Amino acid sequence: MKRNPRKVKWTKAYRRLHGKDMTQDATFEFERKRNRPERYDRNLTENTLKAIKTIDKVRSRREEAHHKNRKKGKISKERKEARKELDQHIHLLVAPGATDKLTVKVQHESTDENRMEE
Repeated sequence: MKRNPRKVKWTKAYRRLHGKDMTQDATFEFERKRNRPERYDRNLTENTLKAIKTIDKVRSRREEAHHKNRKKGKISKERKEARKELDQHIHLLVAPGATDKLTVKVQHESTDENRMEE
């Protein structure tokens, strides 16, 4: 259908372009395919196995940081939505006579928070 893969949401190109997937990392270059046979000695094998462990650690740290950065905006958005919903439906949680006292208390808390930020 001659579609651009960067605009089709399920493609790898779209996910990389829009920050949904990790981009090409330097650690992936270690896994390139080699066509020529190589001779191995014990030291080379030992160093390679150590490098694989460190590469896995680096890769997992970068992946965690990537996920954390993606979630960063969503957490604040969810808190704002929860606060808004609580403000709209506060009458369901408190007795009718006590809502005046509660709104005053909530307003005082928000002004205290503003003072702390300054």
